[in-house]
Amino acid sequence: MFTPKPLFPGARVALIAPAGPVPPEKFGPAVRAVEELSLNPVIYESCRRAHGYLAGDDRMRAKDVCDAFADDTIDGIFCIRGGYGSQRLMNLIDWNLIRRNPKVFCGYSDITALHIVFNQKCGFVTYHTPMPSTELCMNPDEYTLSSLKKVLFGEKIGELQNPANKPLETLVGGCARGILTGGNLSLVSSSLGTPYEIDTRNKILFLEDVGEEPYRIDGMLNHLKAAGKFRDCAGILLGSFTKSEAENPEKSLTLEEVFQELIVPEHKPAIMNLACGHSMPALSLPLGKTIEMNSISCKINVLD
Repeated sequence: MFTPKPLFPGARVALIAPAGPVPPEKFGPAVRAVEELSLNPVIYESCRRAHGYLAGDDRMRAKDVCDAFADDTIDGIFCIRGGYGSQRLMNLIDWNLIRRNPKVFCGYSDITALHIVFNQKCGFVTYHTPMPSTELCMNPDEYTLSSLKKVLFGEKIGELQNPANKPLETLVGGCARGILTGGNLSLVSSSLGTPYEIDTRNKILFLEDVGEEPYRIDGMLNHLKAAGKFRDCAGILLGSFTKSEAENPEKSLTLEEVFQELIVPEHKPAIMNLACGHSMPALSLPLGKTIEMNSISCKINVLD
């Protein structure tokens, strides 16, 4: 897996919106947040457009993705926000062009669809990070910024550690090593049965989500289970599952019960409560890098 050249102070970074539109009041703060990272933001058309729940029509958003990779003066790419819509671009993107021009690529949530394909079809590492118009424009804490800067500027990542007040938890004990893959559970699940389906063979599968009740998470995890994605993987990391409380708790399984019933029987090393996802503070993760995990001691290390 190729690791793109890291960014540097003054690097030109494209801001694109492959999914949902940027709220007008968030646009200025998002640009300033990138500037505060000592980067030079270059605004692409999709950041200024709206087409219902999309940041402009599909062809324009796909063109922004391709143009950002093709432009030799652009050093890296930030997805300005998530939302919905990245999967609509799959048949409109020139994957060969992107394979020839690997760059630092950042985002999460709906951007999971692009991470999976850039890793699997284009062969380079990408970064699961907070985004300019969501977290970065809201005075992020030092933990979040420190983790982000490590992946952006090519610093050694080493051990992935949670904040001191949010301990990691063992779900299934054991040790595993593999390439890190995954992201938002909804996007990972909906990739199944498509040409862009996630490949978990001998990999460490990371999952997180937001706004999904336990029965919905149950359904998506069961979909992955039935497709053999837990059977195939080497280990599992569960991040933040935010705003996932049941509407009627007395008639619902808890999330931990769902994990116990669907993940534990797979007997794969698994760690819960990783500080990554739709929550703050948040780790930035190098998707495509090799990870070594010990779920008994709850140690996670990035090896390359």
